Amino acid sequence: MTGLETLAGTATAGTLYGIGVGPGDVRYLTLRAAGLVSAVDVLAYFAKKGRVGNARRIVAPLLAEGRDERRFEYPLTDEVPAESPEYHATMGAFYRDTAGQLAGLLRQGRSVGLLAEGDPFFYGSFMHMWWRLAPDFPVEVVPGVTGMSGCWTRANLPITWGNDTLAVLPGTLEEERLVERLRLTDAAVIMKVGRNLAKVRRAVDAAGLLSRAVYVERGTMQDERIVPLAACQAATGAYFAMVLIAGQGRRL
Repeated sequence: MTGLETLAGTATAGTLYGIGVGPGDVRYLTLRAAGLVSAVDVLAYFAKKGRVGNARRIVAPLLAEGRDERRFEYPLTDEVPAESPEYHATMGAFYRDTAGQLAGLLRQGRSVGLLAEGDPFFYGSFMHMWWRLAPDFPVEVVPGVTGMSGCWTRANLPITWGNDTLAVLPGTLEEERLVERLRLTDAAVIMKVGRNLAKVRRAVDAAGLLSRAVYVERGTMQDERIVPLAACQAATGAYFAMVLIAGQGRRL
């Protein structure tokens, strides 16, 4: 057994692993995550229609040929509002079916690693599997570097100082609520920008924070883009994008 295998540990039969694979660069995986990618019997991941899947792409350099994989394709991503009845019905059915398939593998005594971009417990689809399967099967969650951490590091932007408060906000919030929340915090991370870019920019401007806001697209990935939010005039942004507003607390 190599030193890496000793540190990372092995996979246990019949166990579901939520493997946080970080923000985009495979080098940001933890030792435990990297070890499990190779050790589990089945590697599973979610993917958008017609796409390989970002989590799968991240770990590709670690995979040997012939791995047993399960690809679960989202029926929807951002085509319809997440608050709509259609989204809830469609995605609820999808997650129930996916959990059933994973349960079947676990009952066979197979270890399953379900990849999660960033951290599994931070806006992760893995959570929908966790609450369905944890009552009946052993589950281990392997934390990962969050997308926001990777992005503020790549932007060279210390996000909080001293007693700064940090708000993490979804760009899907109504514009007035975004403005309200932004006015109450010292620093902010706005996730789920994508099709909400124009609204997010207006809200940041209305809160008086546009001069401090930075737009990060595909942070830590090969095609990352980091620019002031004020320079983003497009109505929509990339699916993997966020806005960062650093705090200005006391610097010693």
